Amino acid sequence: MTIADDATAGGALPGTSDPEPRVRWGLREWLMLVVVCGAFSLDALDNIMVGIATPQIKDEFGMSTSAAQWVVSAYVLGFGGFLLLGGRMSDLLGRRRVFLVGLTVLAAGSLLGGLANSGLLVIVGRLVMGIGAALTAPSALSIVVGNFPEGPQRNRALGIYTACGAIGYSIGVVVGGALTQASWRWTFVLGVPVAIAALIGALVLVPKDPAHDGSKRHFDAAGAITVTAAMLLLVYGIVQAPSAGWFSGVTLGVLAAAAVLLAAFVAIENRSPQPLLRLGLLRNKSLVGASLIAAAILGTYMSYQFIGSLYLQSYRGWSPLQMAFAFLPIGLMILIFAPRAGKWLGRTGLRRPVFGGMFAYTVAFLLFLRVGEGSSYWFVILPSMVLIGVGFPFAFTAANVAATSGVDESEQGLAAGILQTGYQVGAAVVLAVVTVRMGGEESPSHAESLSGYHQGIWVIVLIAAVSAFSVPIAAAAARRKAGGTAKADSAKADSSNAGSPEAGSAASAGSGGAEEADGRTAESAGRSGR
Repeated sequence: MTIADDATAGGALPGTSDPEPRVRWGLREWLMLVVVCGAFSLDALDNIMVGIATPQIKDEFGMSTSAAQWVVSAYVLGFGGFLLLGGRMSDLLGRRRVFLVGLTVLAAGSLLGGLANSGLLVIVGRLVMGIGAALTAPSALSIVVGNFPEGPQRNRALGIYTACGAIGYSIGVVVGGALTQASWRWTFVLGVPVAIAALIGALVLVPKDPAHDGSKRHFDAAGAITVTAAMLLLVYGIVQAPSAGWFSGVTLGVLAAAAVLLAAFVAIENRSPQPLLRLGLLRNKSLVGASLIAAAILGTYMSYQFIGSLYLQSYRGWSPLQMAFAFLPIGLMILIFAPRAGKWLGRTGLRRPVFGGMFAYTVAFLLFLRVGEGSSYWFVILPSMVLIGVGFPFAFTAANVAATSGVDESEQGLAAGILQTGYQVGAAVVLAVVTVRMGGEESPSHAESLSGYHQGIWVIVLIAAVSAFSVPIAAAAARRKAGGTAKADSAKADSSNAGSPEAGSAASAGSGGAEEADGRTAESAGRSGR
């Protein structure tokens, strides 16, 4: 996975090789960051809270296990399916405008879910919430990137952005557990006033989008339809595969249809004068590498949380609130380290934080393999929680910086959409693979459950380890390639110089001189012989 380090010899990111005086942000900049980060926290808050409330929703409406799965999966479907479109809309229509629309959609979906009188309406509400998040996530990141200049200021802002996401996950676990004990409906309704507050704050604090220059604005409708349909089918195929079977006719048919639509999308974009996705952007190795790392970051974490929740609640019999407090150290560690991550990126470059974060993930998952029937929380579970909380902010912040650095201002929203697609599709794919590896027994025995947890953890250990060590391996390969290119250029330059008229004359003169000298030497040798 290629992550452009963008580091000078001193280790600083571009523009920071010389110590830059600390720029103090005004109250408006801080408040704007709070509003944007609040929306990011809301995305995390909703996802975690409703996930905890799903068993209660299932019981109230008498939903089957496969139907209840869609309370979680519908959100992933809407989020992953509309992310690329949401990112490009931020570039074409304005990041502030799309951010406001996304918050409105998010509030509407939360209200619908909270007032639902059937399981189907809950699922529809979650789908709408996912679509709203697909609009707010790339536009929010684009607002941060667009309003803080590249270098220390942007790294610092992205570190705070990461910390706010951690607050959402941390509070979501605890608040979700507490609200569920009262009523699962509160886990939906709470998002409504938060979204409205963020909407009002954005209207006042987020700078207005630049005025349109008057040129005719073209929207690639065909590209938008095909890529959105393809992503919807892809995510749908992945999330239902564990229950339907990876090689079932439904799964293979849906994934094949997604592949056909993606091929059609590529053909449309190649012919479009103003494509929805400039395909050349996918040649940005740093963006693609960051998106793959993003898939590993969220995919392994969500799978770990899934297994950990089952272990603590189903296997150990803990209450939702007890389980929530068990996961709290992850959020606390992220809250401590995330604001400092941006500063450290400026000193070390991007590769080291990504490697360090994913290596910490790997060790954390290996430690969790020790869980058994009566494992101590303090000595067996807590160390893995702490390591995840330490590793996450460095890998996450570095991935965000790598994905958006060097990307043209007019494509920042699209780059953010590609990165967020990596996060969401990665979460869906890894969780689906982990679920299959754990086994699909309806009523597994105690021993079978524990064995399934271990099998699932081994999957995420492998993914985290490959992601970590691919970074230095890719860096070494890039250095070898650069060295080989430099040698080839040097040899070509020498060959070119050798072939020039001046070089030829010099060579002839040199040759003649050598022959003359050789002749004198031979003559001298002959006289000596005589």
